[in-house]
Amino acid sequence: MAFPPQFLDDLRNRVPLASVVGRRVKLAKKGREFQGLCPFHNEKSPSFTVNEDKGFFHCFGCGAHGDSIGFEMRAGHLSFTEAVEKLASEAGLDVPKATPEERQREARRASLHDALEGACAFFEKQLTAAAGREGLAYLKGRGLSDATIARFRLGWSPDGREALKSALMTKECPESLLTEAGLLKKPEGGGASYDYFRGRVMFPITDRRDRVVAFGARTLGDGQPKYLNSPETPLFHKGATLYGLAHAREQAREKTTVAVAEGYMDVIALHQAGFAYAVAPLGTALTEQQIEELWRLAPEPILCFDGDNAGQRAMARAAERAFPILKPGFSLRFAVLPAPEDPDSLIKARGAAAMQAVLDAAQPLAEVAWRLAIEGRPLDTPERRAALEKDLQEKALAIADETVRWQYLRAFKDRLWQAFRPARPQQQPRVPAQRGFRRPEGAEKLRSAGGRLQGVAAPPPPRPPYEMQERILLSLVVDNPGPLEHAGELLGMVAFTNESLDKVRRGILKHLGSVKDLDSETLKAHLGADGLAPALDTLLTPQERQTHSVRVYEDTGKVGRYWAEVFHLYTKRDLVADANAAASDLAQEMSDLGVRRVAALNDQVRKVNRGAEEEEDISSLLGPAH
Repeated sequence: MAFPPQFLDDLRNRVPLASVVGRRVKLAKKGREFQGLCPFHNEKSPSFTVNEDKGFFHCFGCGAHGDSIGFEMRAGHLSFTEAVEKLASEAGLDVPKATPEERQREARRASLHDALEGACAFFEKQLTAAAGREGLAYLKGRGLSDATIARFRLGWSPDGREALKSALMTKECPESLLTEAGLLKKPEGGGASYDYFRGRVMFPITDRRDRVVAFGARTLGDGQPKYLNSPETPLFHKGATLYGLAHAREQAREKTTVAVAEGYMDVIALHQAGFAYAVAPLGTALTEQQIEELWRLAPEPILCFDGDNAGQRAMARAAERAFPILKPGFSLRFAVLPAPEDPDSLIKARGAAAMQAVLDAAQPLAEVAWRLAIEGRPLDTPERRAALEKDLQEKALAIADETVRWQYLRAFKDRLWQAFRPARPQQQPRVPAQRGFRRPEGAEKLRSAGGRLQGVAAPPPPRPPYEMQERILLSLVVDNPGPLEHAGELLGMVAFTNESLDKVRRGILKHLGSVKDLDSETLKAHLGADGLAPALDTLLTPQERQTHSVRVYEDTGKVGRYWAEVFHLYTKRDLVADANAAASDLAQEMSDLGVRRVAALNDQVRKVNRGAEEEEDISSLLGPAH
């Protein structure tokens, strides 16, 4: 059975070759390729390679070679049709039924590709001819090298109404085909067709396989529009295509990143400066299809926007499009260029290092969503803060994936708590009284100039207020994640004073609710993979762990009560601070709402006190630091 080439291309793109081969072969990454032992002959040293970028496997031992379909045929002893149907089922694609009409349509698509390739070659030739002198001068004036112009196949469309039409139209390439390809246009009132592009610099737009499917064109005069794209055709859908994709794929996969600029020249300038992983949408806001296409290259594409109001609006639109389709491990990052620069002008003015600094400073989607939500918005009343909370909650609830939705709800709740909770009262650490202590005779002589006994190490500085409780809370959860799974909800309601500890807290929240049957070693491994191993190692000293009874508990009820007791002590002071602040506000401006707020907070303080009294008496385990 013959399958349409477009369907087979889509199937190969949907099912990565490495994942197909990896089911039967243990693969190891070696540079740009994967290596493993060939499944088609016995060997002791690996000679089997998988090249994901080029889409084929090859064995240097037995000569086996092919794509994902060919691998399934060989490994599973399947026919071509059976292998296609198997992979299509896994990818969720419906296998097309070949009909005479479909075969005719595919032949037409091949002819359209031929017509567009012919047009591209024609425009390239015109750029270096007398007719294209103005276009070539423009490109050179923008700093493009001959190699860059050739790589992106830039060209020039002559100003005549039938220059392209006369050059391409033949019996094999009739007027109807050129019109369907978007190269000719018919007047609305009737009459002879004419060239769609005239007197413009031409930017070929290609598909994943680097086949020309459309053109973008820039006028050098005062004509409008300044940029013109091909119309929609059987080969070209503007909202599903990215400019520069074929050129960017190799480096994007190698560096696991992709940068999204706003226009053709920005992409070309970025590639010429060494950022050969840049692409651009085609003059419109980024669509869901384009985001999915970007995720095939890298899990967190970086969107580069200008720092002006238009750039802020574009960021907001991109964020809105992304939220519903977010999935674990896949998101967006946002880089903001200093006004009034774009990537092209920034590189020209300050070099590639300045552009790299902008990309390195890219912020995650969650951070950008928070900033866009609060920017220029008064938040001085409970009602206005409630409106902010509702808006953020609606953004999170728009996410289809349950795990990501839950994480965003917690993240926004965390940010709201940090932004609006009252400041904690500053308290000096308690110094235990030393009664009945007599200084030994001659001690003064043993003291150094700094006042410390010679030969005696300085004691470690006391933990800052609250920090010991934070360390105990985290250590208990790391040692007992199963029994303390419920603690995640409470941990999500606070933000720790120590930034390093707060990163551990957020890391625990990330895995506590998303990994089933989580044990201590698995949690530590996940946190280590997140780069938090150094922070884990410094949570508590062995002496502090012994003093505060931090260990793996066999009695799950006891560790739960212990954790709750520490949390009570930790949050009680915040409640007291809230109650004191509310009482102060009430003293300055009496209102029914203020009275109810003070009463509610005082009631919460009483409940915390009662809860602490009703818990098993384990406060002595917390030691004098509390």
